[in-house]
Amino acid sequence: MLLRTILAATTIAATALLVPATAAHAAAPATRPDAVTTTDAAPASTATAAERAAAAAADPVVVVGGLIGISIAYEPIAARLRADGYRVSIYQLPNLGFGDIRESARALSSYVDQVRAATGASRVDLVTHSEGGLVSRWYVKFLGGADKVDQYVSLGSPQYGTYVANILAVVGLGSCAGIVACQQMTIGSSFLAELNGGDDTPGPVRWTTVRTWQDELVRPVDNAVLADGATNVLVQAWCPLRVVGHLGLVLDGTTYTAVRQTLAGAAIRPNCFAV
Repeated sequence: MLLRTILAATTIAATALLVPATAAHAAAPATRPDAVTTTDAAPASTATAAERAAAAAADPVVVVGGLIGISIAYEPIAARLRADGYRVSIYQLPNLGFGDIRESARALSSYVDQVRAATGASRVDLVTHSEGGLVSRWYVKFLGGADKVDQYVSLGSPQYGTYVANILAVVGLGSCAGIVACQQMTIGSSFLAELNGGDDTPGPVRWTTVRTWQDELVRPVDNAVLADGATNVLVQAWCPLRVVGHLGLVLDGTTYTAVRQTLAGAAIRPNCFAV
């Protein structure tokens, strides 16, 4: 029963990301670095004028997508950030994240340099989802990102792997059905051993993770946390009745309040009633 539940959740999450795609969005590797204007669908901001002014002067934010994470799936959180004054772009993983996470990290490195050149900023803040958190950590740890990233925020990233990846072999699909990134996200993979060797939080980067008890794809849930001084936020520690799934982390209002507080350098006290 548990296997069926996890596999069903995996299928639902993948479908939810793929259904909204148009041919144009599927072909686009990322939002342009200078595409920071608010869309018509952007939610009304709850920030004060002073907060919006501070956000506009802050580091540009790059939202880093996850596996099968087409750009349009991250427009809701990008729109919230733009409404609050942040300069935002979305980075869609190459080949939708199916390939080697290290190669995706190298591509992210180039993209961050484009954002910095377009905005004149020396550093960026990374708001990452799922596999995007691993891509971003590799970039920071091994590809010079520690000098170019101010804040790192991960939403439901399998920092220490997930049994959902391991379980595919159990049900007869071999080693993640040949998907390299999935193989790298299995608990005990050589990739994770290298990524998690030594300091989890290198450099002057400020590290924050956000996780939810209802995450269908990161199991055990506490594999989404980092050690070595990171701030680890469990949504339900603040809001016990809040139900947030894996994809919900980029859609949920309560989760967004934690992201916004983190980027603003404020104390993290998620709003349990945010929509």
